[in-house]
Amino acid sequence: MTDDDLDRVFKALGDPTRRRIIDRLRARPRQSLFEICAQSFAEDGATLSRQAVTQHLDMLEKAGIVCIEWSGRTKFHTLDAGPLRAAVEAWLGNHL
Repeated sequence: MTDDDLDRVFKALGDPTRRRIIDRLRARPRQSLFEICAQSFAEDGATLSRQAVTQHLDMLEKAGIVCIEWSGRTKFHTLDAGPLRAAVEAWLGNHL
């Protein structure tokens, strides 16, 4: 993992909204944008625009934390914890 990869992962984790999205995808993989927005409103009571959620998902995807799968015209999002594990290993290595 390069320093740039490591920076992307930790930058993605730096925002509480993105961490909540990760938690939701961990609990229930393969969610559409609509499902993520609806669940956000149901759990937090706060409305996030589709555009805001899309921007958060894009950052998570660039960090490799979220994988995308298309089914017809619907884009599904799933958590990939591999980059998180790799980031911890690259950062802390044998110090664990």
